[in-house]
Amino acid sequence: MSNSEETPTLEKKFKGSIIAISIIIPVAVALLFSVKLKDLGFDVEPLSFLPPIYAGINGITALLLILAVRAIKKGNRETHEKLMTMAIGCSVIFLVMYVAYHMTAGDTKFGDSNGDGILDVVEKAQVGAIRFVYYFILITHIMLSVIIIPMVLFTYVRALSEQFDRHKKLAKITFPIWLYVAVTGVIVYLMISPYYVK
Repeated sequence: MSNSEETPTLEKKFKGSIIAISIIIPVAVALLFSVKLKDLGFDVEPLSFLPPIYAGINGITALLLILAVRAIKKGNRETHEKLMTMAIGCSVIFLVMYVAYHMTAGDTKFGDSNGDGILDVVEKAQVGAIRFVYYFILITHIMLSVIIIPMVLFTYVRALSEQFDRHKKLAKITFPIWLYVAVTGVIVYLMISPYYVK
């Protein structure tokens, strides 16, 4: 059997798993995001040291993606593969830290300068239209972070199965979306961080 006949079978083999993972991860994150350990009776301190770390991991992911694309353009497939695997690893680490933080900390509202959990008229006026910029970035970041999961996994499987033409075709769409998610993750942190309750 030729490679071109084998690889669609390999992609088909992983298709169900990729679809399942792509559904399970966002649903699990949404459920865990709504769970507060203190509400369940656990005496835990907020993991307030995590946001700058996971924002930094987003920054590292963006850098890895750029370096990976440069490597493949230079024909260095091995380096490209290592960098992409590291980028996937960083995304997994980010996800774990992100969920852990939100399970231990209260919600932070953009513009809530006194930290009372209520965005009053004065606070809204102080932040002005930048609030809409923040929410646009946040919403697009969240939506695309859900969409990117199957895209990354299918792109990766196509590379593993040596379907490089199909891999490249999907990667051209996956790369800018993943890069946007990584970069906006840093931007969202920088914008919301002044309002974290100290």
